[in-house]
Amino acid sequence: MRQLFNKIFLNDKFILCVILLNSCIIYMQVAGYQSTTISVIDVTCTLIFLIEMLVKHIHLGVRGYWREGWNRLDGTLALLSIPSIIELFIPNGYASLSILMIFRLMRVLRFFRVLHFFPGFSKLIKAFTQAMRQSYAILLSFAVIIVIFGLLNCSLFGEADPEHFQTPLRSIYAVFQVCTVEGWYEIPNTLVEYYGASSIAAEFVRLYFCALLILGGIIGMSFINSIFVDAMVADNNDDVMTKLNELQKSIDELKEKSNILLTFVSS
Repeated sequence: MRQLFNKIFLNDKFILCVILLNSCIIYMQVAGYQSTTISVIDVTCTLIFLIEMLVKHIHLGVRGYWREGWNRLDGTLALLSIPSIIELFIPNGYASLSILMIFRLMRVLRFFRVLHFFPGFSKLIKAFTQAMRQSYAILLSFAVIIVIFGLLNCSLFGEADPEHFQTPLRSIYAVFQVCTVEGWYEIPNTLVEYYGASSIAAEFVRLYFCALLILGGIIGMSFINSIFVDAMVADNNDDVMTKLNELQKSIDELKEKSNILLTFVSS
């Protein structure tokens, strides 16, 4: 029996099929399709995930199971799915409780389980983590600059455009929109209308937001993207450099052997 369970629940292809089926069921539930069949399939998939976690605990041990990152993700999502089973035993009058609604939303997270079946996804995550380590200082610096300009704009334009600059948080979000080239002309146009299209204040607003767009949106974002992409492909560059060094070493050895051969022939 144990071998049968291992053969079924340690089979990645079988688990992948269950995940895809459960993803379709979740899509139908979120879209508003409800029926007994859909609920039964959803609960069955949840039970399969829980049995899979139990089988892996027996096969790998508790420490061995939770030591691996993907198992931690799978186990957490399986545990978060338990309320969908408990919900079946709760009377309909209590089914609308907010805590139960939150637990229902948790089932959407099961979509993440399909990620580690994609080829090369673990390598992509590793590269992304390395890129974050190398570029976090730049990202934090850019975030600080956005906060500074957000507070400055809140003081300058809070009264003129309360929709975008009345509070520091709104102002920070507006600066972020400008730096990501999202609404970069709509926001200053609102201020220009407030001050008057031909006024000195309107000209200042145009120049100010053009400078903010160029420095933060074009130069700043391009600089961050270049650093982040360079850090993402750093592993590939290291592999290429290693191979080039090995090739250069082989060439040097061949040169040395050819010089020895020429010396022997000439003598």
